[in-house]
Amino acid sequence: MEAKNTARAHVRLGYDGRVHKTFKGHMAKERFEHEVRVLRYLEKQGCPFVPRVIEADPDKLYMVTTNCGNRVDSLTEDRLRQLFAELEQYGVRHEDPYMRNVTYSPQKGRFCLIDFEFATILDDPDLGPPPPEPDPMEQGPRGW
Repeated sequence: MEAKNTARAHVRLGYDGRVHKTFKGHMAKERFEHEVRVLRYLEKQGCPFVPRVIEADPDKLYMVTTNCGNRVDSLTEDRLRQLFAELEQYGVRHEDPYMRNVTYSPQKGRFCLIDFEFATILDDPDLGPPPPEPDPMEQGPRGW
């Protein structure tokens, strides 16, 4: 089942519950490598509310992760801030702290966070996020 298909990624949910993500578009290789690095770092830190990398194929810019539940439709601003602050206790700043990156997992009985391609590993600022994609609306009349 297709979950998301944007200029940056194609995401689908497998029948086994796993999440399949293929990176595409601007800086796809860097974003792929960075998200895999961040998720593996969080796994080593023992963070229980993020996806786990099951498979990563750098040639195809494709990864498979565990499923962290369904997207959340409403959450108070205070609770949203708490969730992203909790992530920082594991050494990572999300850098895209919006509701679109929050899920709820009935199996875990808690809210989870997803989409780490722009996150920063706080212990190593050299492993910061790749630069954001340029906004085509901010480009000049000839695309520059």
